[in-house]
Amino acid sequence: MFALHKSRRDFVKFAAAGALVTAVPAFGPMPAFAQNARVDVEQLMAEEALPDVVEGQADAPVTIVEYASMTCSHCAAFANNVFPTLKSKYIDTGKAKYILREFPLDPLATAGFMLARCSGDKREAMITLLFAQQKNWAFVEKPLDGLANIVKQTGMGQEGFEKCLKDQALYDKVNLVRDRGAEKFNVNATPTFFINGKRVSGEMTVDQLDKEITPLLPKG
Repeated sequence: MFALHKSRRDFVKFAAAGALVTAVPAFGPMPAFAQNARVDVEQLMAEEALPDVVEGQADAPVTIVEYASMTCSHCAAFANNVFPTLKSKYIDTGKAKYILREFPLDPLATAGFMLARCSGDKREAMITLLFAQQKNWAFVEKPLDGLANIVKQTGMGQEGFEKCLKDQALYDKVNLVRDRGAEKFNVNATPTFFINGKRVSGEMTVDQLDKEITPLLPKG
C-alpha cells in the first residue's frame, strides 16, 4: 500500500511521481472487454470501509457496481461518453442503480478519490468534473496544482484541499475499498463492472451496456 506523506511538499513530489505511471495499472494490464464469472451479490453489497454512494432507486431491478481509478483513461471515457446514457436511460427511470467504488491505481488517483469524499454531497459532481478534466491534472507536470485548481470549481479552498490530502484515516479507507475489491472479487484492472453480480471487465460502449442490462429488466 502506498504511504501517505504528511507534508504538502512531500505529497506533491509523491503524487507527481505517481502521475508518471498513471497509464500503467498497478494490478496488471488492461484487459479487453470480457464477460467473466459471477460473484456473490451479498458479499458484493456488504458494508465497505467507505459507505457506498448509490445513484438511483433502492429497489431498482439492476445493480451496477463499478470499480474505477481516477487516473484511468478508460474509466474517464466511460464516465464522459457512456455514463450519461446509463443515467438517463436506466438510473433516472428506476431501472438500475449505480455505485462507483474506489480502486486507485496510483497515489494521484487516491488523492482524487480523497478530494471527492471530502466534498460531501458533492462527491458525484466532483468525480464527474475530475473525469471530464482528467487531462488537465492527471497527465501534467504538476498534478497537485492542477487538482487544486479544478476542485476550486466545487467551492473547496486551498485550506480544505490540503487538509483533505493529509487525512490518514481517509487515505487508508480509500485503499481498503481497493484492497477488498482485489482480494474478494479479483478486480485487477479498471474499469471493472459487476451487473447483478456478473463481472464485466473493460470499458463498455452504450451497445454493450444495453446488451448486459436489457435481459435483466422485468418483462412487459
